[in-house]
Amino acid sequence: MNIAPQQSLVDGSDAEPGLLQPGRNCWRIEHADRFGMLVDADAYFRAVRAAMCKAHHSIFILSWDIDSRTCLVPEGAGDGYPELLADFLRAILDARPELHVYILNWDFAMLYALEREWLPVYKLGWSTHRRLEFHMDGRHPIGASHHQKVVVIDDAVAFVGGLDLTRCRWDTPEHACDAPLRCDADGKPHGPFHDVQAIVDGDAARALGELVRARWRRATGRSALPVCKAESDPWPAGAVPDVSDIDVAIARTEPAFENDTGIDEIRQLHLDAIAQARHHLFFENQYFTSGLIGNALSARLAEPEGPEIAVISPQTQSGWLEEATMGVLRARLHRRLKQADQYHHYRLYGPVIPGLANGCLNVHSKVIAVDDDLFSIGSANLSSRSMAFDTECNLVIEARGDTTEKTRIRGVIARLRSRLLAEHLAASPEAVDAEVRQRGKLHGAIEALQQPGRSLQVLEPAVAPELDALIPEQALFDPERPINPDELVAQLIPKDARRPVPGRLIGLGMVAVMLALLAIAWRWTPLREWVNLASLLDLAHSLKALPFTPVAVVASYVIAGLVVIPVTLLIAVTGIVFGPVTGAAYAIVGTLLSAAVTYGLGRWLGRDTVRRMLGARINRLSRRIAKRGILAMVVVRLLPIAPFTVVNVVAGASHLSFRDFMIGTLLGMSPGIVITVTFVHNLAEAVRNPSIGTVSVLAGIVALVIGFAIGLQRLFAGKKTQEAH
Repeated sequence: MNIAPQQSLVDGSDAEPGLLQPGRNCWRIEHADRFGMLVDADAYFRAVRAAMCKAHHSIFILSWDIDSRTCLVPEGAGDGYPELLADFLRAILDARPELHVYILNWDFAMLYALEREWLPVYKLGWSTHRRLEFHMDGRHPIGASHHQKVVVIDDAVAFVGGLDLTRCRWDTPEHACDAPLRCDADGKPHGPFHDVQAIVDGDAARALGELVRARWRRATGRSALPVCKAESDPWPAGAVPDVSDIDVAIARTEPAFENDTGIDEIRQLHLDAIAQARHHLFFENQYFTSGLIGNALSARLAEPEGPEIAVISPQTQSGWLEEATMGVLRARLHRRLKQADQYHHYRLYGPVIPGLANGCLNVHSKVIAVDDDLFSIGSANLSSRSMAFDTECNLVIEARGDTTEKTRIRGVIARLRSRLLAEHLAASPEAVDAEVRQRGKLHGAIEALQQPGRSLQVLEPAVAPELDALIPEQALFDPERPINPDELVAQLIPKDARRPVPGRLIGLGMVAVMLALLAIAWRWTPLREWVNLASLLDLAHSLKALPFTPVAVVASYVIAGLVVIPVTLLIAVTGIVFGPVTGAAYAIVGTLLSAAVTYGLGRWLGRDTVRRMLGARINRLSRRIAKRGILAMVVVRLLPIAPFTVVNVVAGASHLSFRDFMIGTLLGMSPGIVITVTFVHNLAEAVRNPSIGTVSVLAGIVALVIGFAIGLQRLFAGKKTQEAH
């Protein structure tokens, strides 16, 4: 649902239209009495807690992640309320009978499950307070995320930026190596963390109140309390505004989904800002991977008098997975820009903090400054997905209006940029501002203030050629649109070896239904008299009594692989005999060892022999696997297009590296193994000990598989219908 844009302009006889245009690169422009930049989570967490303490009508929280155990002020808030977030919200709701709290959190992908609080619906919903409504937001395309970080209090004060109210965010601008308060809810220390949040009031806050309600209604199907006119001022006393009496633009990204058209205001804002810059472009961002942004920057770097481009990014991406994906994409983009930088206008910087044993300062902020004319704070990264695929929200101020007004706001923007540079350079904002004015160059000012110890360092991100060749094109890890699984298969698997993804899943679901019906028939028909399954299970269970059980089980996988016995059958038997935990462990180890042995067989036989034995179809599969590496192996394992042993032999003959083969096999086989052993274990339990519980679990697993398959089928059918029109 789109809300009609509105615009508020500063009056002036010589006023000129600026870069910001509602309906093009922002949603609306609204007036604010106060606007401030809160640097790092210590300042933001204090301010948002203090504002919540003053709430009387409503609190809205839109988040990518939230943790009920978050302590917003680790040394103690001293406001008379409990310290932990869930307890704090419950207490202020008890104290204010008319207050309502709405929390909308991304219904996150399971990839993040180990990093997040489990059962958030219970901990921040059912068990908190009847006037606190918590909802997981899954209303977005497959692979997208709800990434807006917005808090609105009484429609009078709002916060927008890159910070969530969650674990591993709290830090101060000192980013000290040894900070005892910088730890998670379990007391485990985390690394230095830098981010930025904006605080705004007035009509701008009321507009954000409309934004969060529209998002709540789309995600839940329910309406929240209407926008109110604040009777009190919840602006936190400790938050000093950087400017008063200013217009603030709100820019968004929302992906196209179902009947909603996509919104790409933030993407257009970036392109317009890059095109308009005269002297310098300043970015501080967690990611730097967008090909679209790279193209726009490359075009400006080709100009002899083009602007300087300074990008501040973390020394390394957070964790091995991000380093191997987004880190590789950043290195590629950096390489492109260096090649385009004929006039030495571009530099990538990373903050340095001496004494850090491992890691670096995690630069998580999303800031843009264009000359002294435009400044933006928000949730959007310099990534393709932030431009079109995830939900994002940025606040923007611009030097607009008459000459006097422009001069005033330009001074504000220059100070905001200087504050950020000063933190990284261990200097004062005044010193940074003086150097920029004296030299007229951003790079020159940074060079003049660089010093031993804490500083900014020019980055030259490099990536090993093997990893660079392994990671596929940008569209997979940093997409601008939903990833169609059929398109992914088309890139990795020959045409004559693939079938549509939904068809495979529906087939799997039908197998699950057949097995469930078999279990019912076994219980209530004479089938059990015809086939003595009990004796077979007893024989299999006798393996447990052997002293060398693990060796025997794993060896059976190797033998079965050599004689081409279906590995799925072995996995199923392992799940029945040893249960979901031990069975999964045995199955994973046995599968990997069997895969390694038959891979070696393929390497020994050689490419020509395998081609003659298995034919042209398998030869085409061999070429795809060799070219795409780990990713191809993952897809082949998830969507099996040939028998397990055949794939292993082909991979060995294709000269795919053993490391890539084993990693791809582990990543691709593990989910299926866990699902299979869980299913067959509950199937066996339903046969042996039929009860409402065992049958319910079995029915639940079947329903999930079938539901997921039907959902994908409908999704793809809808897409094909849209494409046809």
